[in-house]
Parts: sequence; C-alpha cells; structure tokens
Amino acid sequence: MRIDVLTIFPEIFGPALSSSILGRAACKGVVSYHIHDIRDYTTDRHRSVDDRPYGGGPGMVMKAEPIFACAEAAERMDSREPRRVLLTPQGQTFTQAFAQDLAGVERLMLICGHYEGFDERVRDGLEVTELSIGDYVLTGGEFASLVVIDAVVRLLPGALGDEESTKEESFSSSLLEYPQYTRPVTFRGMEVPEVLLSGDHERIRLWRREQSLLRTARRRADLLCCRRDPDCLKQPDAGKENQ
Repeated sequence: MRIDVLTIFPEIFGPALSSSILGRAACKGVVSYHIHDIRDYTTDRHRSVDDRPYGGGPGMVMKAEPIFACAEAAERMDSREPRRVLLTPQGQTFTQAFAQDLAGVERLMLICGHYEGFDERVRDGLEVTELSIGDYVLTGGEFASLVVIDAVVRLLPGALGDEESTKEESFSSSLLEYPQYTRPVTFRGMEVPEVLLSGDHERIRLWRREQSLLRTARRRADLLCCRRDPDCLKQPDAGKENQ
C-alpha cells in the first residue's frame, strides 16, 4: 500500500512512521509513506494556506487552491487511484470495520486540516471521504491521520509477526477482547483463571467467548445491538466469570 499525507506540519510524521510496527512494515515493503507539505504548493511569498472566511466569523479557513494543487501533484507520482480521506470532526466515525475497508485499497490519501476547517470546495471538488476519529476537536488532522495509519497498516498482510492476532482483537468481531494473562500465575494475590492453565483448548475458547460477551455487555452494550448473532442477545452468567 502507498499512503500519501497532505499536511502543513510534515515534521510531525517522521518519528511515528519510522517506529514500531509502522516502521517495520515500511522496511519490509508492506507500505510506503509519502508526506507532502501543502505550503510547497502556495503561490505567494508568505506561503499562505489560509484566509478569512467570506461572510465574517472567527478564525481562518484553509484555502482550496494549495490543497488541490498538492493533491493533484501527489496523485501524478503514482499510477494508482487513491482513496481520498479528509480528516474532519464532521466526518463519519472511524471504526475497526472502516479500518478493514481502507486496508483493502492499494493507495490511501489523507488530507489534514487546521484552523476553522476547509473551504467547502475541497469537499465538493476532490470527492473525499470525510472521517472523524471521535466526537472531539483536535488542533489539526495530523494526529488523527496517524491514528488511521496505525489502525490500517497493522491490518496489512505481513505487517504483524502473527497474522492471527488481529482476528481476536476488540471490535474485530463487534465484541471487546477477552481478558489476557501472562506469567507469573500469582501476582499480589491475583490468580490467573484456572481454565487458561488447563490445556483444554475447547474450554479456553468457550471461556474467552463468554468473557468477550460479558465485557462487551458491561462496557459497550451498544456493540451487541449492532450484531446479528442470536447468541449475543443472551446475557452470560456472571457467576462463571472467573471459572
């Protein structure tokens, strides 16, 4: 996958994209990152990317011209058509299912906003998907774009050491992930559940399924309402939680 990011703060991305799974995925050729400075496509000596809004009001608005010029120049660098994503609080909420959808494209273009938002013609003319990572406002789209990149890249084949690990994570099956334990068996009086030490894979599978349902029902019951699985409508027996 090729990921292009359009931003006015390109210096934010270097450390994050060269570290951990994101960096290793790039080294293995699973993904390539291309950061484009929108200011490079301005036409005035001040490299202005924003201006006052027509009709008045507080703040500044990001101009359409440099964003279009940057996007079009970036697109010419590769023959693959990008999926254009505009990071904005007004967009649809980013979910694991959305990440899985984006992980299926060959090329992704993320456009980061600032100030009071974009000239509306960016939305109208670039045929973008508007995306929000939550119901809150950030100073800009850079950190939101890094969230999207992290969620998407780890789903790409070859990005993780264990390809099975993404299949049992929270939200992958519309459930929160079951509790996890590692050594030692006893820590400050807290014990690892006996079932996990039993070596009985079927018992462990059923316990994990039950724990996922319990945890989801208690913390995110809204996720259960979105499922079509009839088993999810049954409340698990809380008395069995630590068996």
